[in-house]
Amino acid sequence: MKRSSNAVSIEKIEVSIYTVPTDFPESDGTLEWKSTTMVLVKISAASKYGLGYTYADDATATLIHKKLSELVKGADAMSPAAAYETMWRQIRNVGRPGICSMAISAVDCAIWDLKARLLDLPLVTLLGQVRKGAEIYGSGGFTSYSNQQLAQQFSHWAEQKIRAVKMKIGRDPEQDVERVKVARDAIGPKVELFVDANGAYSRKQALAQAEIFAGFGVRWFEEPVSSDDLEGLRLIRDRAPAGMEIAAGEYGYDPFYFRRMLSAGVVDVLQADITRCGGVTAFLQVAALCQAHNIALSGHTAPALHTHPACAVFPFRNLEYFHDHVRIESMFFDGLPQMKDGELRPDLSRPGFGLEWKQIEAEKFAA
Repeated sequence: MKRSSNAVSIEKIEVSIYTVPTDFPESDGTLEWKSTTMVLVKISAASKYGLGYTYADDATATLIHKKLSELVKGADAMSPAAAYETMWRQIRNVGRPGICSMAISAVDCAIWDLKARLLDLPLVTLLGQVRKGAEIYGSGGFTSYSNQQLAQQFSHWAEQKIRAVKMKIGRDPEQDVERVKVARDAIGPKVELFVDANGAYSRKQALAQAEIFAGFGVRWFEEPVSSDDLEGLRLIRDRAPAGMEIAAGEYGYDPFYFRRMLSAGVVDVLQADITRCGGVTAFLQVAALCQAHNIALSGHTAPALHTHPACAVFPFRNLEYFHDHVRIESMFFDGLPQMKDGELRPDLSRPGFGLEWKQIEAEKFAA
């Protein structure tokens, strides 16, 4: 292929790792954790740089350093999709899902950020803006929280005029019911309540819980059963109470996963995570699949990275304002999207994602 005269060669790829302890021990229906690791990628060309990141194990950084950086160096920063395709082809024998996809996601986001900075454009302008802001829902309510902590977090979000909140469930069905009641009392009748079981329930448990949760106005039931159980998800979706949407998809690592989920008719809302699915390039592909299937798309966590792409795709529903990532991104970046009327809005005065790295603040968490 003949190289464009407007091509800008990528000159340098840097990767670093930062591990941040949680502010309180956290858990959901199937997992417990005390820290979150961010893998940051910085890509430079023509005296500009772009930033991308993923929340993943440090093995992701090793893959970027030892393999992906060699593929991307010298590539055209003005053609992120071409670099994306090169990376996908070359990791075939390493295994595409999981670590490989998260590594590609971080690199792809950095290249898109770099391209927008080279053009001195906000990323949403480069992609084509279709909405002013991305509606968010507050996400936390971990199963490790006391009822008091749960109520405090949710009432705080309600006071910020966030129109929906999501809590973790799945540890104990009986306790889950009590916690859902606590959450509803904390937010009042006007804020929407979402629950996320992280695949902890069996099919029969999920069906029984859905009926009970409907009495508390739960509008969104995420991963009631494992997202690998497509038949189970379809069963829950078909039999869930009217007004309760079934959501899943956060563990999608390539467009083929999302196509299978959509073709199986298992969700009312498809989730995609820009730090896992393949970055901006793949997020746009998933949005196109959702539009073709007339299914809404939701951005999973990492709100600072999702805001610009979310404002540039048509089938978008909402964006997860995840407690851990909101905390980390506010610690590590200047130029975060600002919240207004329950939305995150991209700063159109800043190029790319609009993010500037706080090196001094981040250094104490470096691996």
